[in-house]
Amino acid sequence: MSQLLPPHGGKGLTCCLLEGAELQAELKKAQGLKKINISPREKGDLIMMGIGGFSPLTGFMTRADWKGVCENFLMADGTFWPIPVTLSASKEDAAAIKMGEEIALFDPERQEIMATMKVTEKYEMTEADKKFECEKVYMGEGTKTAEEFWKIAKDDHPGVQMVMAQKEVNLAGPVKVLSEAEYPTKYAGVYMRPAESRKIFEERGWKEIAALQLRNPMHRSHEYLCKIAVEVCDGVFIHSLVGNLKPGDIPAEVRVKCIDVLVKNYFVEDKVLQGGYPLDMRYAGPREALLHATFRQNYGCSRMIIGRDHAGVGDFYGMFEAQTIFDKIPKAAGGKGLLCTPLKIDWTFYCHKCDGMASLRTCPHGKEDRVLLSGTALRKGLSEGTQIPDHFGREEVLAILREYYAGLEEKVEIKLHGAATGNK
Repeated sequence: MSQLLPPHGGKGLTCCLLEGAELQAELKKAQGLKKINISPREKGDLIMMGIGGFSPLTGFMTRADWKGVCENFLMADGTFWPIPVTLSASKEDAAAIKMGEEIALFDPERQEIMATMKVTEKYEMTEADKKFECEKVYMGEGTKTAEEFWKIAKDDHPGVQMVMAQKEVNLAGPVKVLSEAEYPTKYAGVYMRPAESRKIFEERGWKEIAALQLRNPMHRSHEYLCKIAVEVCDGVFIHSLVGNLKPGDIPAEVRVKCIDVLVKNYFVEDKVLQGGYPLDMRYAGPREALLHATFRQNYGCSRMIIGRDHAGVGDFYGMFEAQTIFDKIPKAAGGKGLLCTPLKIDWTFYCHKCDGMASLRTCPHGKEDRVLLSGTALRKGLSEGTQIPDHFGREEVLAILREYYAGLEEKVEIKLHGAATGNK
């Protein structure tokens, strides 16, 4: 009997990825189906449905699911889910698809059919619908009114831009996933399916596992968060996003190298597991923190480390809004509720007077004694070639990052927001 938390939704791991003869037959059939191009975000969502990372989802959401998730964090059947998982198509493409028809979902970048889908519903997404989704999912405490939100969101929020750029119609229906794209080969040894991480946790005898979400290279604050978690759990799953980021973010392969060197030199290795997952960032702050906890439950984790400004962007969200949202979500019954709980940790930093890592809960000293740690500030300093303060990162990690930035021909301007400067 497994000691791990069951997958989310009460149905076990729902994996839509075909293999063997079934895969070959579906690939052959897919060649004759109408093709609908998918976005990078939709590709990542498909793969997560394929490998069971989005259990219990087995297809793209209906209008009832979409509306329920936006409004109440609940799908139509009462299952907790924090962010819509939808597929958009142009009016012309949608009009040419009959209800119940099977279509092929095509990745134009790789020129590959990623999945087949039986279309069970088509629903229009007007500009008002898209704005509704953005206000429900992306508008945090950092903006007080919808009017204030829209003044800055269209230009400064990549998640909002992603939703507003979606096509006019959403298609819903079950999927059969045919490929994991480049991830198993490009990130061999790091990318893993939930069944694989669960197997490793079982073999190690872990029951309480904390997940660390990473989209930036690990600096001293991340390291400290992990070590706090190791003290109170059986192990830590350092789980990096290996899908698409926004311009200026550091590529996954560089971040993986940084984690490798950090774990090798500064951790008890059998207390840590590194993994990667194929989603794009949505930059939805508190809502994305809930999504991170939801799919980490599928990977076998019981706790989700939530620190300052988790999955945030700019100054859209309150510094600890991603922690408090866990206290406000509905308690769905019968395995349909979220079981992975937050490990809430205060703002962490290096304090010269404490002579070590500390947090606002443990350090009585002033801002002038602290080295404030932020992935955004680290990227800005490395990109501009400025001096990185002592105790910001481990020297072995900084050497990898300096080498990466030295090889860049074009640099993206990186803006510092309040959470990165201590002024939020």
